Amino acid sequence: MSRLRDDDPGALRSSVRIRAARDADMLEISWIYAHHVAHGRASFEEIVPSREEMQSRRQAVLTHGLPYLVAERDGRILGYSYAAPYRSRSAYRFTVEDTVYVADGLTGQGIGSALLGALVAACEAGPWRQMIAVIGDSGNEASIRLHARHGFAQAGLLRDVGFKFGGWVDSVLMQRALGQGARLEPEAG
Repeated sequence: MSRLRDDDPGALRSSVRIRAARDADMLEISWIYAHHVAHGRASFEEIVPSREEMQSRRQAVLTHGLPYLVAERDGRILGYSYAAPYRSRSAYRFTVEDTVYVADGLTGQGIGSALLGALVAACEAGPWRQMIAVIGDSGNEASIRLHARHGFAQAGLLRDVGFKFGGWVDSVLMQRALGQGARLEPEAG
């Protein structure tokens, strides 16, 4: 799908390939997410889901025709991203929510940016018109900056809506248009 090159600003020294996730990737994806659940406040989950649960979640994304991507280098999964329906009610059908996670110790190397850029491009190729980021923890400056660099603007702040690791956690809502956004009515569907 896309590659980071050695001459890209902020890119890794070795190229990273962004591609569709496969069943075989789910073990490494599960490990990446497990670290964030167990040690961070970006996810409001408190119990690490099983590999089977992660596979089921991926299948639900694919059932909606949405992208589920990985960043790979030398056969190793460095991070993943996907888009999911924002809400289940039919009027939300042209709005998706993004998710991006990078393996522990690999943030700040352009992996998240490559994943989010590829995810936005894939969604713009479909019928979707808006992308929402629900960022766990208003102190998650790296994710807020990442989304801002990709055209997201803050749309709201939900204060103290989660409780994790003995403290209250905010959710930052960010939004960006996909393609023509709301300038044109969506095609019938």
